[in-house]
Amino acid sequence: MHSQIMRSAPLGIEEVVVLSGKPSGWIEVICGSMFSGKTEELIRRLRRAQIAKQKVAIFKPKIDVRYSEDHIVSHNQQKIPSIAVKHAEDILKKVGDARVLGIDEAQFFDSSLVDVCRKLANAGRRVIVAGLDKDYRGEPFEPIPQMLCEAEYITKTLAICMQCGNPASYTQRILPSSERVLLGATDVYEARCRNCFEPPK
Repeated sequence: MHSQIMRSAPLGIEEVVVLSGKPSGWIEVICGSMFSGKTEELIRRLRRAQIAKQKVAIFKPKIDVRYSEDHIVSHNQQKIPSIAVKHAEDILKKVGDARVLGIDEAQFFDSSLVDVCRKLANAGRRVIVAGLDKDYRGEPFEPIPQMLCEAEYITKTLAICMQCGNPASYTQRILPSSERVLLGATDVYEARCRNCFEPPK
């Protein structure tokens, strides 16, 4: 699925120059609907950090086993090894001396993820978080809204509406279910634009 990316920060944020002499950490958030390229963009940034010989640690929620248990995988099958954790606090125990942290599918963690990311950034680490900003009802999907308030850099990704081809920022559930968290891909969800999105009744 092709995607469009709107950026609120210039390209090359990986090359921020440290002026104070003390390493400065920060938080980047990549958010948008399903099929908008969030994980693909996360993998791209993490691979750039690896090419620059920066130590990287990558995490995903243990609940997400759609494509792999030990990799984060984009819908177009790009992948990179990761550590599955049950709780956000587990990231602090497993981060080691990594300077760049990637966290995928952040909407599957609870609000404690915000404090975890804040602690990591305050310790001088670069934290890159990817996740859905709205649920299948079109409502804010915590903890992403709180992460947006905490982040220095925000990237909003857009998919292509599977109904009309316009830019899509909504995730349409096409199976009947009232569960807020329902794992699936194109068998369960479609990307929809504002006009084609149909909120559940």
